Amino acid sequence: MDLPASLLHPARAPITPALRALRLCLHLLMAGLLALAALRADSAAGTVLALVTGAVYAAGSYLPSVRESQRAAAVWLGALGVSWLAMLCLTPEALWVAFPLYFLQLHLLPVRWSLPAVTLTAVAAILSYVGHGAALNPGVFIGPLLGAAVAVATVLGYQALYRESERRRRLIEELIATRAELAAAERHAGTLAERERLAREIHDTLAQGLSSIQLLLRAAERALPPGSPAAGHIDRARQAAQDNLAEARRFVRALSPPDLEHGSLAAALERLCEPGVGDYGPAAGPYGPGAGPRVRFSVSGTPVELPTPYEVALLRIAQSALANTVRHAAASRAEITLSFMDASVTLDVVDDGTGFEPGSVRPSSDGGFGLPAMRSRAESLGGTFTVESAPGQGTAVAVSLPLPAGV
Repeated sequence: MDLPASLLHPARAPITPALRALRLCLHLLMAGLLALAALRADSAAGTVLALVTGAVYAAGSYLPSVRESQRAAAVWLGALGVSWLAMLCLTPEALWVAFPLYFLQLHLLPVRWSLPAVTLTAVAAILSYVGHGAALNPGVFIGPLLGAAVAVATVLGYQALYRESERRRRLIEELIATRAELAAAERHAGTLAERERLAREIHDTLAQGLSSIQLLLRAAERALPPGSPAAGHIDRARQAAQDNLAEARRFVRALSPPDLEHGSLAAALERLCEPGVGDYGPAAGPYGPGAGPRVRFSVSGTPVELPTPYEVALLRIAQSALANTVRHAAASRAEITLSFMDASVTLDVVDDGTGFEPGSVRPSSDGGFGLPAMRSRAESLGGTFTVESAPGQGTAVAVSLPLPAGV
């Protein structure tokens, strides 16, 4: 039975105040109608059957098996119906009990059984009234049938409202869960962005300042005459600056993206090309879940250790370029190439997708890293960023960063 709750049985659903009131009204209605039938019965047998029907009803209201099993509820309804039919044969007053029976049948039986049961109950009430010698008139037929129609409309309407309420409750729960997941994702993204910002600030200000102090102290040390008493102080100051520079660089490494924490930039880019890995979302775009372009990674030249801001920028640009490929290009293949040259490092991301007109691109509106953001990353490190594409001819993204002195 696909029924959310019963007016009679509290075990079928959580009892709300409205359901508790409706169930109490049903009990009072059944008790009052049985009492009326017992008092107005023409024989002692009719009174006894009214009491038996009341006992069967009371037993079914409180037996755990009836509350927990649809089969037991059907058996109980059958016994209640038999006792009511027997009472109906002895007194016409019993036909009024049909009205609460309608509600019980509609609540405790599936729709395919409850509607025929309600119809048979109404027919039995009409035949009983006629069989006891009542004159035929429209009210004899309209009363039981109208009561059955009201019961059907009330119960089925209540069930429809309950299902709609449950659907909305589940939707609200899903929305709350989704909002919590979105908030967690935003917090995580904000944390990563703040880590990257702090790493850039430390590298561009504190680390560069300490490096400049070292150079100045070394120049001052060379300019001192031999045996100068200031030489020891300058040497200790230079050593302190060197120690603090090393500490600043450790901070920068600790604040680098998680993809770079356990390996080099080349290893992070190679992991980015594995199926289902990377921040670019291989399940997005036109491919569907678990699909996407085949991505290959290669290294050209002799790898050198890059400053953390360089590694962060190149990794984020690669992720962003792959995101664009997956979401917009409908490509079957893509290739990432990291090239180390004498004075620069270059990253190329090429795909065989649909291509586009680079001049028609507008800033991304979804909060992602679009082409303007990639260009800004490259130019912030003194590099260049270029995009070559045309409709139907794929896309090539290239970024070139000058290697700092000493790398």
